[in-house]
Amino acid sequence: MTQTATPFAQAKPTIDPADLMAGEKALRFPLGTNLPELGQVLAVAPGIWWIRMALPFALDHINLWLLADTEETPTGVRHGWTVVDCGVTNPGTQDAWRQVLEGPMKGLPILRVIVTHMHPDHMGLAHWLCAQFNAPLWMSATEYQAALLASSGGTNFGGLSTQKFFADHGWNDPADQQQIKDRVSYYAKMVPQVPEAYHRLMHGRELTIGGHAWHCISGWGHSPEHMALYCEATHVLISGDMVLPKISTNVSVYAQEPEANSLALFMTSLHHFDALPADTLVLPSHGRPFVGLHTRTAQLLKHHEDRMDEVLAACSEQAGSAHDMLKVIFKRPLDFHQTTFAIGESVAHLHALWFAGKMSRAKDAQGVWRFKTVR
Repeated sequence: MTQTATPFAQAKPTIDPADLMAGEKALRFPLGTNLPELGQVLAVAPGIWWIRMALPFALDHINLWLLADTEETPTGVRHGWTVVDCGVTNPGTQDAWRQVLEGPMKGLPILRVIVTHMHPDHMGLAHWLCAQFNAPLWMSATEYQAALLASSGGTNFGGLSTQKFFADHGWNDPADQQQIKDRVSYYAKMVPQVPEAYHRLMHGRELTIGGHAWHCISGWGHSPEHMALYCEATHVLISGDMVLPKISTNVSVYAQEPEANSLALFMTSLHHFDALPADTLVLPSHGRPFVGLHTRTAQLLKHHEDRMDEVLAACSEQAGSAHDMLKVIFKRPLDFHQTTFAIGESVAHLHALWFAGKMSRAKDAQGVWRFKTVR
């Protein structure tokens, strides 16, 4: 792995304004509606196969990627696979992996496990796959440390600190507050273990997989140091969660960093993809592989700009909390699980405007942060 200057530098094309409003209809899906069956693979590019695993959430699947690879050994070249992302830890996902290992992978070993970021659907089975094949884990340093802390209980997505953080932003329903306080093993249940060592991925670094150079592209806001991978030779981008074809990636502020400016970081990160070619095949973690990267990043930027405009309008007459803004930012009913993500995203939109000087912030008599549009 070597540090290199980014070799792909092309002018970003102009986006048709109509495409900004067209969502998936403005994108091209080379595989149509074809999806790999559970435990099977589907070829998406030379030497790259698509695996689809079930998730126990409303977002019911994750895409994993299998790349043909080789490594030099004292006795010659060893053929095998590089895996990108792993799925959550549960018996169903492990069974699906066994089907892939015994079938499409032709009994060849996993040589390397790459994890784009620390979220459970990506990180969960890394320890199991690495142990099965004595394969090294590759990911960014920040994501590895975050996974290690969350898996060991050092940080989490629930408990007293999260309960207080949500209360500070207006989510004060007693029953919901108790659920948040009691949710202390949320991450560890899906990521019970993290490999003891890893190889570090960094923005701008190059990784050789199957004879091709893959360039690391970092992203922030969705997770601490998300790493996408781009292959110039094949014009393929493994985008992880940074660019999805249908839904907008969750961008949240968390209790561990209560004054983060996550949305500004995320929107800045989207511009890391500006220089990639227009015909780039995007392999997302959720949804179908597509072409139309620049259109999609422009749609995502506009989506968040529109939501911020709505928040500014909503808080122009009366100061509002992040909980108040849920009905402004999200146009559908939210269950408890969805609200735990949505409240962090609401804070992220308010913080982006606050840091930009477009809103003021103050605590009310109940200790809730309320934001007011600056005229």
